[in-house]
Amino acid sequence: MTLVADSAERLNCTVLASGKQAEMYLYLAEGMGFAQLPEALRGHFGQPRPVLDLELYPQRRLARVDVVEVMAALQQQGFYLQMPPQIEVELYQAQI
Repeated sequence: MTLVADSAERLNCTVLASGKQAEMYLYLAEGMGFAQLPEALRGHFGQPRPVLDLELYPQRRLARVDVVEVMAALQQQGFYLQMPPQIEVELYQAQI
């Protein structure tokens, strides 16, 4: 995997929300369309809902994922799938 090392490098992307699973997001590289993704991924993701367009760069902070990892995936495959966070059963059931 080639990681983005050049701090001057910037990538534009679109973030889509899943129509099937809450808190699942898909980052698409500029120029990449949802129809270009593998069929299995499209089926699992469901109907996409555009959330926002972003400019990514190594110093940018993202809420749940490493921006350098996202940028590397966008460069290599044109997309990055952000899965929903794992819920700890004890916290969900209010058991501490």
